[in-house]
Amino acid sequence: MDTKRGWLKQSFGKRLNSIHSWNAWIVLLLTVTGIVLSIGAVRGELGSLRVTLKQLHIYLGVASIVLIALYAPMIRKHWHQIRARRNQRANLVFVLALLVGWAASGVILWQFRHLPPALNNTALFVHDLLTWVGVPYALYHAISRSRWLKRQQRLDQAAAKAAPPPAAKPTPAAAEDATEKRSAAQAVIAALKESPITRASFLRLVAGVLLVIAVGPAFYRWIKGAFDTGGSTTAEYIASDGNKMLPPPAPLPDSAAVVGGGAKGNFRIYTVTEIPAFSSDSWKFAISGLVDQPNTWNWEEFLKMKRTVQVSDFHCVTGWSVYKCTWEGIPLKQLLAAAGVQSKAKFVKFYSGDKVYTDALSLDQANGDDIMVAVMMDGKPIPQKLGGPVRLIVPQMYAYKSVKWLQAIELIEKEHMGYWEVRGYDNDAWVDASKA
Repeated sequence: MDTKRGWLKQSFGKRLNSIHSWNAWIVLLLTVTGIVLSIGAVRGELGSLRVTLKQLHIYLGVASIVLIALYAPMIRKHWHQIRARRNQRANLVFVLALLVGWAASGVILWQFRHLPPALNNTALFVHDLLTWVGVPYALYHAISRSRWLKRQQRLDQAAAKAAPPPAAKPTPAAAEDATEKRSAAQAVIAALKESPITRASFLRLVAGVLLVIAVGPAFYRWIKGAFDTGGSTTAEYIASDGNKMLPPPAPLPDSAAVVGGGAKGNFRIYTVTEIPAFSSDSWKFAISGLVDQPNTWNWEEFLKMKRTVQVSDFHCVTGWSVYKCTWEGIPLKQLLAAAGVQSKAKFVKFYSGDKVYTDALSLDQANGDDIMVAVMMDGKPIPQKLGGPVRLIVPQMYAYKSVKWLQAIELIEKEHMGYWEVRGYDNDAWVDASKA
């Protein structure tokens, strides 16, 4: 209560400055944590720290919303104070739009399990777009409002005040006489003094240009990918595929026709290790553990197994989705039935070919009709970057259950906690929260 009274007793200007300072620090911390969380290459190194960073990012977002709420009663008076300053008004509108947009999209991503995937996808796009725009703007704002640049501005203003007042307009005869007497050097100096560009404005311009040069190419690549509705990015992954799997799988008719119409959306490449590459000369697939018929297949043997085609969506726990993927592969329950699951088996454990990542499903979950050991997507072999040559597909769960580079299945009696589950993720990863 005393803190609240102390806040209310402060002058309007002090409260405004406090909110501005706190907001600057929170935006800085949100930027740092957000960038670290978005870097797929360091996911493995971060481990459980990534979950902690995610929670910190959420708490900082909530704190930002609190600051917006504290500022809300002050908007009218602040707007009135800067009524004659168009630049400040434009800055205020822009910053408020950024903060409210970040907050709204962030809340949706925070509560993703209770909201439709399509809404999460839109929120992620908005959140990313505002970050691409807002972070460079915040940097520019910090530079343009820095003490050093303000000092340059004060020096410019002092120099302008120190300049001699303009002389009275001379008569035509006097002007003619003055022109004759003015030397070429004096004319140059006079022209320089009349230059419209001050040091401070020039430095702001340089800072803006440098930020555009630094951020522009990466932003272009992001916006190009964000508006690609699917197909071209996957084609790039196929073209640069590092796997050497021969012969390639021959697609079934429905797979070749891409009955789902082609994947809608873009996959984001996440991995906890370096992306492995595989060759059919050495690749093996195995099923073992609590089964009556353990087995091992090489690539050619694996391709001879009966496959089916299904169309399903793919949802990542970070908020993005890819819709209507046409998958071709072996239903998991078909593999389990052929192996002969023993009565003691309660869980199915999956091993990635990266030799690090594992995950598991209960036996009941693993017998779902749409769970597939996939070898093709949209009529093409699954590329290396998307988890090929073989990956697990669990459509009704978030994608950390859909193990990439799948090479082994083991039936076990005791529950196994997967790579991300031991680092804080939910073991039951249902997309539909009602199943959790």
